[in-house]
Amino acid sequence: MGNKKNTIIMVQGIPITVSGSDMDGYISITDIAAAKGGNSRAADVVKNWMRNRVTLEFLGTWEQIYNPDFKVVEFDHFKSEAGLHTFVLSVSEWIESTNAKGLYVKRGRYGGTYAHKDIAFEFASAISPVFKLYLIKEFQRLKQEENNQKKIEWDAKRFLSKNNYLIQTDAIKNYIIPKGDYMTRVEWLAYAEEADILNVVLFGFTAKAWRDANPELAKKYNVRDYATINELTVLSNLETHNAQMIREGKSKIERFNALKEIAKYQLDILHSAERLRLENAPSN
Repeated sequence: MGNKKNTIIMVQGIPITVSGSDMDGYISITDIAAAKGGNSRAADVVKNWMRNRVTLEFLGTWEQIYNPDFKVVEFDHFKSEAGLHTFVLSVSEWIESTNAKGLYVKRGRYGGTYAHKDIAFEFASAISPVFKLYLIKEFQRLKQEENNQKKIEWDAKRFLSKNNYLIQTDAIKNYIIPKGDYMTRVEWLAYAEEADILNVVLFGFTAKAWRDANPELAKKYNVRDYATINELTVLSNLETHNAQMIREGKSKIERFNALKEIAKYQLDILHSAERLRLENAPSN
């Protein structure tokens, strides 16, 4: 718990509250729900989302990873009921029954349901994948601003990649681009690890190719250290899409082709938004 004030970020014209005084960094999914149904129906949108079996599996898995006090037996009971027409589950009931930590309900001013960012981003996907993109981008920008003020390096591990990647605020491209034809010659896919599939989709080359082309930089950094904000935003979404396709049993080549399309589409959206922002920025 911290003493920071709540912060409002604007996502596609919708004000989204990021908690500072209660659970630092938790995001109001009540505010996110307003993007779909308006403020009057936000609570119903959250309730309907909670009824979904896929939602419960995601919430339960998150709690088992991060919450040692999570009550798995109670979770299994809710999961067995999910999908039935009579099944209804409120956020408060979920928290009280399972000792969940990923969601919490706040009363009074800035009241509503708040979620850990991992869960908030998943909820945003149910509202709109495009809205999720903008939410991640604005949340990332908020964290950058906070840490710039404190002169503290922000650890992107807790936000986007879950690995020890540094966050870069500018489009730093002062490294040698490895030569290769990974996009059209896909023989390498048979031996590729999942991280390198995403590297090729996003950057056009593998991590090893980058290290070979940049031996001095590779002593301290990796290719993702030089990614832009937009690239890291899309990377987060690619990881989610790739995991889902793995569960569906899709082959590497099927996933590779699908991820290429997703990456291009999402990068185009974010680059266009960035251009508009710069064009409309007030001149000095």
